[in-house]
Amino acid sequence: MKNILITATLAWISILSSSWGAVRQPVDEVLPFVGTGGHGHTFPGATVPFGLVQLSPDTRTHDWDACAGYHYSDKTIMGFSHTHLSGTGIREYGNLLVLPMTGALNEDARYKPLEARRFVSGFSHDKESAQPGYYQVMLDKYNIKAELTATPHAGMHRYTFPASQQSHVLLDLVHGLENRPTAAGLKVEHDNLLTGYRRSDGWGKNLILYFAIECSQPFKSIGLELDGKPLSAGVTNAEGKQIRAHLDYETSDGQQILLRVGLSPTSVEEARKNLAAEIPSWDFDSVREAAQATWNEQLSRVKIESPNPNIRQTFYTAFYHAMLAPTLYNDADGSYRGPDGAVHSAGFQYYSTFSLWDTFRAQHPLLTLTHPERVNDFVQSLLVFSQQSPGGVLPMWSLGSYDTGTMIGYHAIPVIRDAYAKGFRGFDAELAFAAMRKTATSGRNRQDEYQKFGFVPWVEGKRKATSQTLEFAYDDWCVAQMAAALGKTNDAALFSQRARNYRNVWDAQTRFFRSKNEDGNYQEGFNPKQVSGNPASGYYVEANAWQYTFFVPHDVPGMMELYGGREAFISRLDEFFNQDSDVVHWGPDITGLIGQYAHGNEPCHHVAYLYALAGAQYKTALRARQIMTLYYDNTPEGICGNDDCGQMSAWYVWSAMGLYPVNSADGKYVIGSPMVEKATIKLDSKFYPGGAFTVTARNVSNQNIYIQSAKLNGKPLNRPWITHEEIACGGTLEFEMGVLPNKAWGIAEN
Repeated sequence: MKNILITATLAWISILSSSWGAVRQPVDEVLPFVGTGGHGHTFPGATVPFGLVQLSPDTRTHDWDACAGYHYSDKTIMGFSHTHLSGTGIREYGNLLVLPMTGALNEDARYKPLEARRFVSGFSHDKESAQPGYYQVMLDKYNIKAELTATPHAGMHRYTFPASQQSHVLLDLVHGLENRPTAAGLKVEHDNLLTGYRRSDGWGKNLILYFAIECSQPFKSIGLELDGKPLSAGVTNAEGKQIRAHLDYETSDGQQILLRVGLSPTSVEEARKNLAAEIPSWDFDSVREAAQATWNEQLSRVKIESPNPNIRQTFYTAFYHAMLAPTLYNDADGSYRGPDGAVHSAGFQYYSTFSLWDTFRAQHPLLTLTHPERVNDFVQSLLVFSQQSPGGVLPMWSLGSYDTGTMIGYHAIPVIRDAYAKGFRGFDAELAFAAMRKTATSGRNRQDEYQKFGFVPWVEGKRKATSQTLEFAYDDWCVAQMAAALGKTNDAALFSQRARNYRNVWDAQTRFFRSKNEDGNYQEGFNPKQVSGNPASGYYVEANAWQYTFFVPHDVPGMMELYGGREAFISRLDEFFNQDSDVVHWGPDITGLIGQYAHGNEPCHHVAYLYALAGAQYKTALRARQIMTLYYDNTPEGICGNDDCGQMSAWYVWSAMGLYPVNSADGKYVIGSPMVEKATIKLDSKFYPGGAFTVTARNVSNQNIYIQSAKLNGKPLNRPWITHEEIACGGTLEFEMGVLPNKAWGIAEN
């Protein structure tokens, strides 16, 4: 049950944003605190779309729900660090913590290390607010107002101090979100400039970040600390693993001290250049306004109409979250650090933070429409990663210049295939196919066994086999489609056959996809509700057999055939949603349950839309609307599971418009139940000729969730999907909504 105080706080924030002007813009609807409670794992701090910098408060470092450094239930802040991940299930980043404070650093003569946990300050949500590109909070312990804003490669702080002879700004290079520094350096260039770096080992290996910090006022004194011990007065350079520092001031009441912080993955000099290029002055408000203007332009690429503020705020906050990754991992001049550890120059923007197991499903297809100017660079980034990495394959989950290898499949492939199919040609297609083929035939991730047996066999102690087989088969379909498009008939035939490997783990007796050993025998003790964790789980990833039993997005007709045809398939979907919501060996990713459907994790995200492809679109409408209503809202707990770099949010953006890409790489969008009265996608004329595509839903309401009829550009439409090409050419999709299902609508296949 939602906390009444949380709801009141968000209402207060909404009132504040309303005061900005009578005409509300998309940026006014965004509530960055959404997802910071529960298991959403988002952060509320300042960033710009796809920026390298995410300047945000850290309230804890080691708990699972603090993967983004902040949780809405916390009462204290330990400082503000410059890099964060949005919605992930693993902790990382939290680089370069800054904390303004007053008072004695040590209460007695004995020196104590400048650990952030010693100086945490209480805060309250009624003295905290956030909008896109801006965050502010009152640090109650020190009576300091902290304000943050950002540019792509730099962050800016504004601290308003009380009168104090002992005011300080602490810098902590030890602090990280469950990572440890392996090397660091800090140099005092002069009395208002510090430079340095931090190299760390955590989820991401050998990550390095360089920085340059400029202070608006010279500090009165400075102290450096190495390995928990103070360095002698006058020492201006420290090298080691554990480095902290304090900048000391005397402040009058209301005095403001500002910091400009440039970041770089390549060098201190590039960090300084990034700072000079993006924040050349001390005008904090201008930087904040520029960040918010950028957000408003990019959020305005989809304009919606709804009388319900909850829907508007939920939609635009979800769209906001869908633009927090991938993130730039280069300098303003285009140089970047590759997976080989070397610095390279590129004629494109280099990105990292590709949570591909999640984002290939809905976020990347969304960005092909709303941010086409970035798509070629996304693909180029994936391709050069494969060229420069030791294994020569596409990344699974790239973080900085490192592939974490997290999750399964090789889902850079559908992202590349989707981009090529939609007409993006800003990359070498032959090089792309070579990378796709090499990745799909490597021995990584049990690929060798998959190629030998046509499935990944279950082996005691290895718990991913069924999920791996199903996801490999989907990726193989994408390789086949790319091969066919390039005229590579032999490869197209090979991978088309491999795309049918999902059939090799189909158990007709239990009607589940199940793991077999090398001899073709299914594991014993099978329980379809058992989540991955022991042999009886069926070897699924963050899911059970029910939650993976519909993952054949590339061959839905073939999947229906296994179940005995359309009616039997619909019946099986009904059984799935109507099961008791009990799971065995529950894990924290299994959230947002409707029957055995688990919306809080990605394997289920397409399932509600399968009804429509089986001839029961009205059931898709019911379930899609149910999921949107139950599991998304405008409160801190308004995302029911990890947002996973925007995938959970992208699902809502699509679904609220009434569409969803069941197969993320086939250019079709299945129709569900629109939540908004009108949604207009602004199309970039450099990529698409249509100008705009509008979806309207007449008479839509909480009760009128069913499509009665539809028209596409004035002509009757009775198929339950539209194509990317139809959107790209512009026009209008019109729905007539009603309270009772029209079971005859959407049954046509063409």
